[in-house]
Amino acid sequence: MSWTITPAHIDGLARGAAVLGTGGGGDPYIGALLARQALASGDVPVVALDEVPDDALVLFVAMMGAPTVMVEKLPSLAEVIEPVKALGIHLGRPVTHIACAEVGGVNSTIPIAAAAALGLPLVDADGMGRAFPELQMVLPTLYGVTASPLAFSDEKGNTGVLQTADNSWTERIARVACVEMGCSVMISGFSMSGTAARESLVAGSLSRCIEIGRSIATARDEKTDPVAAVVELLGGRELFGGKVVDVNRATTTGFARGRARIDGDGGTMLTLRFQNEHLVAEADGAVLATTPDLIMVLDGESGEPITTEGLRYGQRVRVIAAPADERWHSAEALAMVGPGYFGYDLAAHRFDGTVSAADASTGAAA
Repeated sequence: MSWTITPAHIDGLARGAAVLGTGGGGDPYIGALLARQALASGDVPVVALDEVPDDALVLFVAMMGAPTVMVEKLPSLAEVIEPVKALGIHLGRPVTHIACAEVGGVNSTIPIAAAAALGLPLVDADGMGRAFPELQMVLPTLYGVTASPLAFSDEKGNTGVLQTADNSWTERIARVACVEMGCSVMISGFSMSGTAARESLVAGSLSRCIEIGRSIATARDEKTDPVAAVVELLGGRELFGGKVVDVNRATTTGFARGRARIDGDGGTMLTLRFQNEHLVAEADGAVLATTPDLIMVLDGESGEPITTEGLRYGQRVRVIAAPADERWHSAEALAMVGPGYFGYDLAAHRFDGTVSAADASTGAAA
């Protein structure tokens, strides 16, 4: 079913995307500002994934880099649409649809800005169902969709198009360019047909973001528990609640990396480890959940999502976990986004604490 994104949708969509972004994806406030600016020229039609024509040319549009940098290095609309224009010229055919690479903070609203500025429809879908830190970490990679040619641009007017051997090489080369260009750039790539999009994307992502954002706002208005509302909507569980007592965070090689510690009642402590997004949650040495399932930090009272760059000493927070798209738990996907890829000698633990079957079968450390 087709519908339209208007400025009235932006706050709820950005809030819901920041929840699904698992701490990453960039500052939702910045993305919301860009989207509103672009929507001033007209609303954006949204097309359901199953309604995208077979011969469509669908492109991802996203910010690549460290979310911490984007707070000070604000993108412009010109910077957002330049990679799409460059890629259309490179491919020699018109772009027909814009899609989100991930639902996470700014990367769910930047595609709205691009679609509005270019007069193109947006697909109600994304490439992950959450956010991940590296470019190749999208479901289309598992289906043979190539990231390149990948176009990128910065605020200085630099634009380039990469053609690489595979999606991991696209990430490696583009990351170096990203660091040289100030640790954040706008990108467009993963050109795919409507047929490939329907096969590989996560359907209904934008609608889900709006639903999550609406559930938080409604719970607050009705003076019920907004965190519980999100847990119920996502089919997840609450892992921990307490006060942030330590955040160790640094921007290195184009990522925001670090850990956060949260003191709970009765002397328990939760440690969160992140690389843009939360990857591991463990309490007193016991692993509660890991990537690829979703680990999210919400304000303890308001239910407002808190990004990894927004974590601060003294915040009262609640940490929740929810299931990822089931395709992320295949052996091939876990090799790309499981704890082992990020250097943790751990099996992938699902949101409910059980070990992912694919990791259990390979004998990964629990």
